[in-house]
Amino acid sequence: MDAIRGTASGSAPVPLSVLDLATVGRGTTATDALRTSVAIARQAETRGFHRYWVAEHHSMPGVASSSPAVILAHIAAHTDRIRLGSGGVMLPNHAPLVIAEQFGTLEAFAPGRVDLGLGRAPGTDGATAAALRRTESLREGADDFPQQLAELTRFLDDDFPDGHPYARIHAVPGPVQGPAARPPIWLLGSSGFSARLAATLGLPFAFAHHFSAQNTIPALDLYRESFRPSAVLDAPYALIGVSALASDDEKEARRQVLTGALSMVRLRTGRPGLIPTPDEAAAYNFSSMEREFVDSWLGNVIHGTPDEVRTGLDDLAKRTGADELMITANAHGGDARLRSYELIADAYGLPRT
Repeated sequence: MDAIRGTASGSAPVPLSVLDLATVGRGTTATDALRTSVAIARQAETRGFHRYWVAEHHSMPGVASSSPAVILAHIAAHTDRIRLGSGGVMLPNHAPLVIAEQFGTLEAFAPGRVDLGLGRAPGTDGATAAALRRTESLREGADDFPQQLAELTRFLDDDFPDGHPYARIHAVPGPVQGPAARPPIWLLGSSGFSARLAATLGLPFAFAHHFSAQNTIPALDLYRESFRPSAVLDAPYALIGVSALASDDEKEARRQVLTGALSMVRLRTGRPGLIPTPDEAAAYNFSSMEREFVDSWLGNVIHGTPDEVRTGLDDLAKRTGADELMITANAHGGDARLRSYELIADAYGLPRT
């Protein structure tokens, strides 16, 4: 349970963590983005953030996090203490045995520091999901999610019953090699399905508030009302992902978050690409429909000066009752993102270690 529950540092009301999408800005490369990811993880560790997670996405030129396990292995080699995990791995895209092997390997690299967050969405468009899953049916993976989760758990625990077709198959590295802690499983979601399943299984739950804010409180209420204590948790534990960006100047913060909003406009209209520059976003001629989307999107992005961001995060934690806030900073350049996490840490008085 200690691997799940964090302790708030400094004057933060709840533990603060980092969700990194390894975004690629126009004029930069994936190599630049992944180097920034290492810098963010190291900064998060030295500034008292609790976890660092990466999320699986595919066929998005502006997001370099298509292979969470690969990124996390590299991050593990450049950090010592911070918890590392997936926020998340999209389980229907992979064979459960493969995920058990990947995260068993990560656990061997970084014992006691690895989280396995799982989602049931494809993390991409339908055609790319079909290429990943080798099937045209997206419902097949989503509908089978509870069964896939049960199979993955069996592989992680190495406890298929006698007579099961997989009883003699072992996920290596794993318990077959001797006593070892396995990565705790988290369920991720943006609706009620994963909230209810996490509650039923007594697992920690991470909700994607950063892109489904209207569903946050209903999903968290459902999770808490339906929760059943388990060997993992004796009480519900809910983390929410939140988009937040702090800058020394309020206007600069607005310029930076507008790049993420324009990127989302393009993604939602089938035109994914690199994250635009602040100048490009400022000069873009939004249609009335696009402007309505941007206004709605930015309404859920906490941005401004460090004090304004702290106030927004504190209010969100109070309104939702979240046990942990996981911050994603979407901006064009790595420097802006690094500066944002530094300013947020300073605003909360998080320690330097």
